[in-house]
Amino acid sequence: MKKLFISSCLFALTALIACGGSDNNSGDKKETEKKAEPSLSDNPVYLKGLALVAQDDCVTCHQVDNKFMGPSYREIANKYATATAEEKKAVAQRIINGSTGIWGTVQMTKHSGMSTEDAEAIVDYILLLKK
Repeated sequence: MKKLFISSCLFALTALIACGGSDNNSGDKKETEKKAEPSLSDNPVYLKGLALVAQDDCVTCHQVDNKFMGPSYREIANKYATATAEEKKAVAQRIINGSTGIWGTVQMTKHSGMSTEDAEAIVDYILLLKK
């Protein structure tokens, strides 16, 4: 009888250990929550720049991923990924004044009615698209 009792206890103990023991709170496991990386669509700089390029004629010559008449926004972002504040201002001024020769022979149209603030916001938007 003792052997049967000891065998039953060993079996129960083995089963208990295999199932996680008595510390298992009926499957309630503490899971660490991973913080989701913020989406660009939540970024106010992105949203402002996106609105500005949509209301202007930027999309006539530029696309996010594909070279069209001008370079893609990603190409621009990758080229100026480590740009200084002065270089960013120079790019904004090229948006306003137009330019040629930096990305080829096609001339970038002047946007002389655009404010410096808006041009700089567009540059900030484009730089968020770097890969």
